[in-house]
Amino acid sequence: MRIHLLCVGRARAGPEMALYADYARRLPWSLILREVEERRPFSPLERRAREARLLEAALPRGARLVALDEHGQSLSSTAFAARLNRWQEEGVADLAFLIGGADGLDPALVARAELTLSLSAMTWPHLLVRPLLAEQLYRAHTILDGHPYHRG
Repeated sequence: MRIHLLCVGRARAGPEMALYADYARRLPWSLILREVEERRPFSPLERRAREARLLEAALPRGARLVALDEHGQSLSSTAFAARLNRWQEEGVADLAFLIGGADGLDPALVARAELTLSLSAMTWPHLLVRPLLAEQLYRAHTILDGHPYHRG
């Protein structure tokens, strides 16, 4: 299974990206980071719509979509691992996590997602969402493998 993180905004080298890279390196799944950016000044609604088009263009054909949104479903790490396991058993080739910009994801794009996921009731900076999600993917892998990382 290939996992795609499709993100609005470009991350520069720094501690956040180093942490992301560390967890991505540990994963047995291919983790592909694709960043898109709309730099022209638009109203928040128009910017979200334009960002949605950029994210849609970056989506692999046939990918299952997971939208990260503060109003999404909150899953425990164990439940998240079970969901990933189910997708893997179903033969999902490409799984895409969508991370919006400062104004969030376009509602039409969120509506297309198979799962709308909240990482927390708190709001996180977009650059921290990448390593947070990569860590949860790694944690899910360790849960599925019975590795003590999750309990340690």
